Amino acid sequence: MADSSRDAVLARIRQGLAAGPASLPPRPDFAAPVHPPLNNADAVVAFAESFQRVGGEFYYCESLPHLAAQVAGFRQRQQVGAPFVWEPEMQALLYRAGIAFQADETEFIAKADLSLTSCEALVARTGSVLVSAATASGRRLSIYPDQHLVLARPSQVVNEIGEALRVMQSRYGAALPSMVSLTSGPSRTADIEKTLVLGAHGPRRIALFLLEDDAENSPE
Repeated sequence: MADSSRDAVLARIRQGLAAGPASLPPRPDFAAPVHPPLNNADAVVAFAESFQRVGGEFYYCESLPHLAAQVAGFRQRQQVGAPFVWEPEMQALLYRAGIAFQADETEFIAKADLSLTSCEALVARTGSVLVSAATASGRRLSIYPDQHLVLARPSQVVNEIGEALRVMQSRYGAALPSMVSLTSGPSRTADIEKTLVLGAHGPRRIALFLLEDDAENSPE
């Protein structure tokens, strides 16, 4: 019985050797896209849908007066003061739009309930906002305040995270900012007993105001 079992095993080994080596698996196409096409061919619409799906609040603004009305409505609903804004170009735009803001750090630690910053790019696939420490907002304005407002333009929308990183590489070359953050919705955690908590590691609310690229030239 033992000899017959041994002979059967050896016979299968001989058959396997006679058949030659196993064929190699097909070579993957590394140039092929990893993800399926976006749900919407318009990347801006796809971003808005993804951004809201991860918990962000999206506001479209076609002109500076429209932006002012949207920001005022947000502040009224949330019962918050004027946002801290430290980027000179952003301050100049808000001044033209008639939007109040806090330009310095006076009482920032005690009253940082709202901030407004720019961003590097917007990712349609994930609804993410790419921010960095390269602007005058630094690290703090996108992390410390309870609520974070972002002002961006449609031209900043890209389809994938890889494209957003290439935007950074093209913009900064080898001198990348010391902090780059891909923010997808408000800060959240469920580490403790799987109970969802917002604002655990950053702002508990993020809102994006998408201002048309030619808004400054739009009729009021």
